[in-house]
Amino acid sequence: MILQAIAFWVFASITVAAAVMVISAKNPVHSVLFLILAFFNAAGLFVLLGAEFLAMILIVVYVGAVAVLFLFVVMMLDINFAELRQGFLQYLPIGLLVGLVLLVELAVVVGGWVISTDATARATAKMPAVDQVPNTDALGQLIFTHYLYLFQGAGLVLLVAMIGAIVLTHRSRPGVRKQNISDQLARDPKETIEIRKVQSGSGI
Repeated sequence: MILQAIAFWVFASITVAAAVMVISAKNPVHSVLFLILAFFNAAGLFVLLGAEFLAMILIVVYVGAVAVLFLFVVMMLDINFAELRQGFLQYLPIGLLVGLVLLVELAVVVGGWVISTDATARATAKMPAVDQVPNTDALGQLIFTHYLYLFQGAGLVLLVAMIGAIVLTHRSRPGVRKQNISDQLARDPKETIEIRKVQSGSGI
C-alpha cells in the first residue's frame, strides 16, 4: 500500500509539473516534449487504477500519433515567434475575451454539476466486476451508455483539431513550390522538352 502511494505521488507530481511546463515553455518543441512526458506519467496513474487498457491507448494513440503530429506541425509551420511577440498587445483584448468566455463556461459546468441531481450518480457509476467482463468490455459499456454524448463531443473536438492542422500546413506561402498535378498532365511535351545535338568537345 505504501509503495502504491509513493508511486501515485511521483506520477502525479511529474504530471502536474510537465503540464505546467507545456504552457510555460517558450519553445513549442519543448512544450510538445513535456506533453509527451505528461502522457507517460498519466498512463502510469491509469496502471495504478487498474485501467491498463486506457494506459496503453494513451501511449499508443496520444504519444505515438497525436503528440508526434503536433511536433511535426510545429516544425513544418516555421513560425516567426519574434513577430508574434511584437503583436501581443494588439491581440490582448481578444485573448482576455476568450479567457472570460472560458471562465463563464467553467462556472456553468461547475454550477450544473452542483445543481444536477444525477451528476453524482453518473460520476460514481461503478465498473462491472473484473471477473465478469474484461477491462475493455467494461470501459465500452460505460462509454457507450453513461458518457456517449461526451465521447462523441470529444471525437468532434479531435476532428476539428485535425482539420485545423491540415489547413495550417497547406496554406499558401510565398517562396514555397508545390506540385500541381493538373498542370503537369496538361502540359505539351513539345514545349517542355528540347532535344539538341551537341558536337563532341564543344560542351553544352
